[in-house]
This record gives sequence, structure tokens and C-alpha cells, in this order.
Amino acid sequence: MFEFWPHWVDACNQHVVTPLLAWLHLIDVFGDPRDVAEALLIALIQVCVIGAIFRPLESIAPAEHWRDRRLTRIDRTYTLIMLFGLNPLFAYLVLTPVAVMLGANVADDTPGGLLAWVPWLQSHPYAAFGVYYLLFDFTYYWMHRAQHWIPWWWALHSLHHSQRQMSCWCNDRGSYLDGLLQSFVLAGFGLVIGVEPEQFALLMFLGELVQNFSHTNTRFGFGRVFERIFVDPKFHRLHHMIVDEARPNLHNCNFGQVLSIWDRLFGTALYGLAPRPTGVLDPMVDIDNERGLVAMQWGAIRRFWGALWSRAGWRPGDVGFGPDYVPYASGHDRPFHERAPATPAMTPGESHP
Repeated sequence: MFEFWPHWVDACNQHVVTPLLAWLHLIDVFGDPRDVAEALLIALIQVCVIGAIFRPLESIAPAEHWRDRRLTRIDRTYTLIMLFGLNPLFAYLVLTPVAVMLGANVADDTPGGLLAWVPWLQSHPYAAFGVYYLLFDFTYYWMHRAQHWIPWWWALHSLHHSQRQMSCWCNDRGSYLDGLLQSFVLAGFGLVIGVEPEQFALLMFLGELVQNFSHTNTRFGFGRVFERIFVDPKFHRLHHMIVDEARPNLHNCNFGQVLSIWDRLFGTALYGLAPRPTGVLDPMVDIDNERGLVAMQWGAIRRFWGALWSRAGWRPGDVGFGPDYVPYASGHDRPFHERAPATPAMTPGESHP
């Protein structure tokens, strides 16, 4: 595969990308069209792996049995739009110009970031990539915790968690504004530690592919040893479980992307429970399952806007959303007797707490 990869990229560029960019008058906008061709081929490989490997696993050993897969269809649409449309557009229209502006592509070959801080890694590229991945995954873990703990960010991220039928297509289901924020956080961190664009693309590809697998509706795990290191479908399914009213903090667990070691280190790992129903209790979020893609995006934006101008939207903790999209402290992260009442909304221009 590695031997033929440059030929595949050249063929995709010659027969697909360059003619398409020329027709759209975007040749000068995207830079090297081979980069676009490579991104599209990576996306094609990812879709083939999901459809040819992960999807059959769901039929062989499902964690949940569904009479139909109606709710999963829109997630497949999300995946195709994200991988073949939004990801390449964002990478080459936004991230690449920003990286150039911040000096990522300097004229000389002087190492920067991690390689400058730890010169030994310059002679050990595989070790450097491994360190990059550890730092990248560590950053994702804390970003993911913030998505759940900051109410205005949860207002967006909750779209991803609203799915009642979590499947191999579910990873790319989410608010596009949430995806934009994630991309800036991860890409910004990549620039700081000096990750090359090709390495960053590989980091993202591996992370996304593992997440596609961890979202599959299967009861597979990696065993008692490896599940303590890597995220598997059993581990991540517990992260997506519906709140247990008898144990209100149970769902705040298993935030890791690829490595489960961060959850173990910081006390958020949960093992050993049987598969539980996925989704959310909040009816203002659960209603995403009855909407189309555009309406889902608009609903997430309305929740975000209601949270942004609310005191509760800036106060860390679990929240629900009222009919006016203003969040209130739900108390799902604390015992029943400690649950706080709803917090009044803020008006635009009022200072945040």
C-alpha cells in the first residue's frame, strides 16, 4: 500500500481534484492539489473501513438489538458530509492559511516545538510521533471533559450525545460549530508543539478511525489488560449512556479518545457494567432524533445562544434546557438533595459571572 500510495494520489489529483478545482476556479485557493487528493483518499479509506468492517461487526455481535436502524441513517449522512466536504474545506481554507500566518511553514528547516525542546527526538522520528500522539490524546481528553462540563459548550456537544442508536456512523454526528471549536483547539495545540501537517493529518486519521470503532454497536472489548490502555466500544458506550437517576454522576466517565489511561489517571474510568441505553434524558436535546440535519444544527445553535447569555451557561456542571433554550442546573452530577434551582437568564451585554 505504501509503495502504491503516491501513484494513487497522483491519479486522484489528475483525474478528480485538479479538474474539479479548475471548474470551480479554486486552483489558486487550495495550494497543492495533491494535498487535497490525499485527504480525499484518506476519507475514502475511512469510509470503506467503517462500511466493510465496523458495520458488519454490529450485525455479528450487537450490544443493543434494534428493530430498525432508522435513527442511524442521518449519522451516515453526517459522516459523508464531514469526511468528503467539511473536513477538506476547513483544513485547506482555514487551518492552512492560519498555520502559514503563524509561521508554521518557515523557509529554513530549523526544528520547532517539541523537537527544539527535546533535540534527541530529531534523530528518532517514530519516538517523536509517539510523543506527539500522547500529547494530542491528552489534549483531547481535557477538551472533551470541557465539552461536558461547560454548559455553553455542552449545548453544542449534546447533539452528538442525543443519538439513541449509537453506531459506527455516529462519530461525525455533531454541531458544526462544536467541530470548528475542536479543530481550532487541536490544530492550535499541534502548531505549538510543532507537528508537521502530514503528521497532524495522520494523528487525526488514526484518532477518527479509532473513534469510529469505539462508537460501534458491538459488545466487543479488548480484554482485561488492553482495555486499561485503549478505548474500546464497551468502554465508550458507557460514556454515551442515559443518565441513571439513582446514580446521577455515573455518566460522567470514559472521556478518552484513543487511550483510556487518562480516565484511569484522573478518576473518570468506569468498567464492568453491561451495555446501557444511549442518549439523553433532556427532551430539548432528545428531540434532535426527530429532526433533519439542518434542524438539528439550528437546534444546537439555539441551545448555545441560550447558554451563552445565561449565568447557568457559564457555571460548570450538568444542565438541562428549558423551552426558551435557557439552561438550568439539572443536578445530574450531584445527589438529589443537593440539586440547585434554575438560574435566571442574562440579557445581552450583561457581564458574565
